[in-house]
Amino acid sequence: MHNKATSPVSITGSTLKLIAVITMLIDHMGAALVGPLRHKLPDGSALGDFCIMIYPHMRNIGRLAFPIFCFLLVEGFLHTRNVRKYASRMFVFALISELPFDYAFSNQLLRNAHQNVYFTLLIGLLVMIGMSYFEFRTPRTKVGNYLNLLTQIFIAAVGLWMADFLHTDYNYKGVFLIIVLYSLRLDRRLQAIFGAITISWEMYAPFAFIPVWFYNGQRGRQMKYFFYWFYPVHLLILGFLRHVVIPHFLI
Repeated sequence: MHNKATSPVSITGSTLKLIAVITMLIDHMGAALVGPLRHKLPDGSALGDFCIMIYPHMRNIGRLAFPIFCFLLVEGFLHTRNVRKYASRMFVFALISELPFDYAFSNQLLRNAHQNVYFTLLIGLLVMIGMSYFEFRTPRTKVGNYLNLLTQIFIAAVGLWMADFLHTDYNYKGVFLIIVLYSLRLDRRLQAIFGAITISWEMYAPFAFIPVWFYNGQRGRQMKYFFYWFYPVHLLILGFLRHVVIPHFLI
């Protein structure tokens, strides 16, 4: 059972998802729209100067999204009724999202250099499935205990390698964060503290664990497929704005 910080502030899972979605949207608007505009607008123009000023702030706000999504992935794994359906759904949306991801953030419809974040989350989920299987096996000998532990470490290492090999968003560092949050799942305080330390290579990302600290363990309002579809749909819209609408107005 999770230890929770005692506080009048109480945040549900759906509220955490909304925080992650909003901060992600701000980040992606910065990366897909404001960033490219900085280089296309004339030097010294009011809009160009505004884009230069606001761009880093939008990207910094966006650093909060991924750690929250990782925490929610762990919670989802722990409470799902059917982990196979959970993993299958993640895989389907990883495939659906790849073209919109490439379209929004590059000049190509398909590129192998960088895969969308659903692949990172999927690898993290598969690692948790594998680790949990051997974690709860009951060996007959002490040697069996050590073998189970070594197997869990091996599964984690394979997950880290896969994320790095496939060049997924946040690569092996993202999967490592998921492993840390899963390993400390019995203590919310330790999750928040060591999660923040693990993601501290991103300057503003540790602040994501402030709302995580106040998570009350309740699911809140359910809008499951809204959150799944939001990722590819908003990327398609951003890609359309970047490649069709903005160039039209800059002609």
